[in-house]
Amino acid sequence: MNAIDSITLEVADTAAAERFYDAAFGLGDLLRLRTTDAPTTGFRGFTLSLITAQPSNVDGLIDAAVDAGAATLKPAEKSLWGYGGVVQAPDGTIWTVASSAKKDTGPVTRQIDEIVLLLGAEDVGASKRFYADRGFTVGKSIGGYVDFAMPSSSIGLNLYKRRALAKVAGVDPEGDGSHRLIINCGTESFTDPEGFVWAPA
Repeated sequence: MNAIDSITLEVADTAAAERFYDAAFGLGDLLRLRTTDAPTTGFRGFTLSLITAQPSNVDGLIDAAVDAGAATLKPAEKSLWGYGGVVQAPDGTIWTVASSAKKDTGPVTRQIDEIVLLLGAEDVGASKRFYADRGFTVGKSIGGYVDFAMPSSSIGLNLYKRRALAKVAGVDPEGDGSHRLIINCGTESFTDPEGFVWAPA
């Protein structure tokens, strides 16, 4: 079974990024940092989503991120699917914080129930076949969206049409250079059709 053990973000200043993530989200060993000066511009082709139980938790996490230095890309608000907003960390990584609930049902916490990595793809079908050929099981596939069933994974994996993912994030879809992302897994190293690198943790 393929699984994501953790995510490594490549950043210009690891000490500053560590301070930000400790204050904003507190993800522990699920998030690693590595220094790089690899050139990157615009949208890096991925987002990370933090799923929590209720709107007040969303607000708390977003407020903590903004207080720690994140920029608000989309303020938290209700939608057809729930409640959520989007922020961009000082290192450039885009984070969605969301809940499927529209009303609070308990005390406010900073508990994160699920982390999902969304990879943007120009050709979702080709990327879907690539991952399926490597043993990933498709849980749901609708148009330009694929959700892989990964019950033993610490972090979920979705594919999304690149332009649609940028629109959800509230940014221009153009960008090039390094993704500044390494997906840590228990399998051998490989690179997907969009240039996302997987490597043993």
